[in-house]
Amino acid sequence: MRIEPTAPYHSAQDALRVLETVARHSAGVTDAELARHTGLHPDRLTALLRMLRREGYVEQIADGAYVTGDTLRRLTSAHDRERALRDKLQHTLDRLRDSVGAAVYLSRYVDGEVRVTQYAAGPTTPAVNEWVDFRCSAHATAVGKSLLTQLDHNARRDHLSRHRMARLTSRTITSDKLLLSRLESQPPTVPVLDLQEYAIGTVCAAVPVTAGASAGCLALSLPVEHAHRLKRAAETLNRSAAPVLLSLAL
Repeated sequence: MRIEPTAPYHSAQDALRVLETVARHSAGVTDAELARHTGLHPDRLTALLRMLRREGYVEQIADGAYVTGDTLRRLTSAHDRERALRDKLQHTLDRLRDSVGAAVYLSRYVDGEVRVTQYAAGPTTPAVNEWVDFRCSAHATAVGKSLLTQLDHNARRDHLSRHRMARLTSRTITSDKLLLSRLESQPPTVPVLDLQEYAIGTVCAAVPVTAGASAGCLALSLPVEHAHRLKRAAETLNRSAAPVLLSLAL
């Protein structure tokens, strides 16, 4: 598998360093001590602590020191960890949906298949109508293409050999040579787009969120009449991916 680090990945890695330091100081640790232990620039540390407090990973006690928060305690507990993780991710997806003004999706590549594991939608942010199984349409969706970019060449070819590249709209790429070329040249820091390739009337974007051995991505969908918002929404999604990566990495 080919995994290249992105800005959210680095943010999650730095946040893990902060959490490890906080966890080692059960009586609390100040921001000055955190800066010294982690080597992070004070401005960088301040931004990370703001995010970690918002997500419930750390709490600030009366003297201003930081201790582990309820979210971290639940996610690192052996008891019902899977449910705690799912609830935490859903809360994060709900907030992302409201922030970007679009339906958002969390997907993983598991056992050679594309799986949308969770999503957040609403009356004003409708989810994509899955008129063709997402597992069979990776070549046409932002989710599928984002996951495929994170695989090596042989794994991509294996996937395409198992799933025929059907023409779903007039914009769908059906040439494996062309698709593989585009996947190979896709920069890891640039969102992958679906401009009515899967369904007429819908545009989508996806960004990688990979923790561990399994490729993953965050995606959003918009009605085509809101296509002018896609680029900015995708950038917001990318900037906001660190909390999702952090939850998956714990």
